[in-house]
Amino acid sequence: MERKAPLSLKVGGQTYKVHASVPEETLRRLADQVDQRIRELVPPGKPVPPTAILLAAVALANDLEEERAKRSALEAKSRDLMRRLLARIDEALEETAEGAAVEGEPAPFDDG
Repeated sequence: MERKAPLSLKVGGQTYKVHASVPEETLRRLADQVDQRIRELVPPGKPVPPTAILLAAVALANDLEEERAKRSALEAKSRDLMRRLLARIDEALEETAEGAAVEGEPAPFDDG
C-alpha cells in the first residue's frame, strides 16, 4: 500500500502536516471550520494562543452535541407521530371490518 504525502493544513495561523484517511477536500473543509471558529475568538493580527484552539474545539463539540440532541428529539417525535398514525389506521381498519361483519359481508382482506 502506497503511503500518500502528508497534507498541509493552516489552522490558527499555524501550518500542520497531517496524514488522514478522509478525502483531502473533506479535511480542508473541516480545518477551515476550525480556523473560522478560531478567527471568531481571536482579534485579527493577534497571535493565536493554544487556549483559543481549545475553545474553538470545545465550541465545535458543543455545536455537535446540540445538533445530536435536536436530531434525537426529532427522531422521537417522528416515532411518536408514526405510532399514532398506525393506531388510527388500525382503528379505521377495525371499524371497516366490524361494519362489514354487521352487514354480513366478508371483511376487507378476509380470505374467507
